[in-house]
Amino acid sequence: MIRLYCDAARQQHSGVSTAGAIVIVNKQQQQFKTTLGPLPDNHAAEFTALLWILQQLSLQDAMLTIYVDSKIVADSLNKQYAKHYQAYVDDIWLILNQVKFVSIEWISEKENLGAHHLALQMLHQKNKS
Repeated sequence: MIRLYCDAARQQHSGVSTAGAIVIVNKQQQQFKTTLGPLPDNHAAEFTALLWILQQLSLQDAMLTIYVDSKIVADSLNKQYAKHYQAYVDDIWLILNQVKFVSIEWISEKENLGAHHLALQMLHQKNKS
């Protein structure tokens, strides 16, 4: 079972966005963070962050639980529909369709602090450069 915690951070005035993720497999934790570039809003950043980390992982026939603190991401992926973000939903499900089992769960920001801090660290690094 793979447990994936994912979050995004976005600078409001520039749109510069970053992602942070924690992946836990067999009690072993890996941390990931990256710059996503300018994105139009925080929801787009959250979807893009999840798409990015899914692209980094080998998920063929995996059992996966995804934890996000964005209700729109969790709800949209579980319904496989998002009025304004359908392209993101479709791109994410192209990857998730390779997975043997997937569960997508909304968690509070407090429960997602690890991924949140990684995204913020990357945003602060980006702002310094």
